[in-house]
Amino acid sequence: MSQFKVPCSVYRGGTSRGLFFHKKDLPDNIEQQNHIFLTGIDAYNSTQVDGLGGGNSHTSKVVVISPPSVDGVDIDYTFYQIGVGEEIVDDNGTCGNLMAAVGAFAIEEKLVKVEDDADQVDVTVYNTNIEKIISLTVPVENGNAKVEGDYKLQGLTKPGAKYLLNINEPGGGKTGKTLSLGPRQKVTTKKATYDVSFVDIVNPTVFVSSTELGIKGVEPNHELSNNQELLEELEAIRCDISVKAGMAQSIEEAHQAPAIPKIGILSEPQDYVTSEGRLIKGNEVDIVVKMLSMGRFHRTSPASCLYNIASSTLLRGTVPNQMSSFSSNSYEQTVRIGHPEGIVEVRVRLTEDGQDIAFVGLDRTARKILKGELYVPTRDTDKNIS
Repeated sequence: MSQFKVPCSVYRGGTSRGLFFHKKDLPDNIEQQNHIFLTGIDAYNSTQVDGLGGGNSHTSKVVVISPPSVDGVDIDYTFYQIGVGEEIVDDNGTCGNLMAAVGAFAIEEKLVKVEDDADQVDVTVYNTNIEKIISLTVPVENGNAKVEGDYKLQGLTKPGAKYLLNINEPGGGKTGKTLSLGPRQKVTTKKATYDVSFVDIVNPTVFVSSTELGIKGVEPNHELSNNQELLEELEAIRCDISVKAGMAQSIEEAHQAPAIPKIGILSEPQDYVTSEGRLIKGNEVDIVVKMLSMGRFHRTSPASCLYNIASSTLLRGTVPNQMSSFSSNSYEQTVRIGHPEGIVEVRVRLTEDGQDIAFVGLDRTARKILKGELYVPTRDTDKNIS
C-alpha cells in the first residue's frame, strides 16, 4: 500500500495537543478528509501508536485553518475531536486549550502582520464550531510566537510565555441560549433523580453535584474511573440532557456523539490532594471539578469547560452557582477552579442585567512542536490525492 503526504504541523496549546492543517492543503471530499484525520491521529487504536495521538482525548485533536469568513477577524478555524480507539471525527464542540495554539499558528504561518519591534500581537480568530470571535494576545520574539516565559500552567512542568484568550458573549453557540433549559433541570435515571444544570458556553456542559452522586468529588481519577456504576449514571444524565436540549434526537444518537455535551461533577470548596500529591486547601479555590471528556475522566479539565464552569458560577440558580463560594450578587470575578492537578483562574463578567455572560477570559501557553509532512496510507478512493 502506498502513501500520500499532506503538510501538517503539531502544536501544544494549554494542556492539549493537536494536528494543524491549512484547509487549502486538504481534499474537499469529507470522507477523504476524515481519513487523513483518523489516520494521522490513529483513532483506530486505543494507544494511537500508529499515529500522532497520545492515547487520550486531550491529545486526539485536529484544527483546520482557513481564510476569514466574517469581518474583523484574521483567520477562521474549525476544531475536530478525534476518537481514541473509535472512528470518531466530531466537529460539534471546540477546544479552549488549542485556541492559544491557533494564535501561535497564525503568527508562525505569517497569516497576521508582526512589526519588527513587537513583543506581542493581537490576533482575532473566528471559531466556526461555536460561531464565536476570540481575541488573542500572542507574545512574540523576533517575529515568531514566543515560547519561553515565566507563566506556570497547571498540568505542565515547564513554564512558558503567557497568551491571553478572551471570548466576548460566549453563550448559546450550539443551542442559541446560555441556559436553554433554565438554570436547573431534573433528570431521572433507572437509579435516581438528579438536579442538574445545562449551560451552553463555549462547549455545552451538564453539571451535577458530587453530593447527589454520593461521592466527595475529590477522589483520585483512577478510583472514580473504576466505578462503572458512576460512569453509567453520568452517561445516562448526559444523554438525557442532550435530547432535552435538542442536541440529539434520541438517547442512542446522544451515545454516538460523546464529545458534547460534556459532563462535570462539581463540589464545594474543600481540601484535596492533587494527582501529584500536592495539598490544595479549601480556601484556595471557589469550586472543585471533575470533568469527563469522551467518556473518560480528564486529568485536569478541558479549557472550554473551565470557561463554562467559571461563567456558570455567576449565573444565579445554577448548580455551579450553588456549589461555589460566591454571593448571588457577584457581577465580576476571577474564579479559582480546583481540578485534579491544581488550580486555574478564569476571568468572567456578567452582562449589565445580570442574566448572561458578557466576557470570559483565560491565560494559556503554546508551542509549535513540529512542522512537516504527514504520511497517510492511500485507499483506492484517495488515488487522486497527490
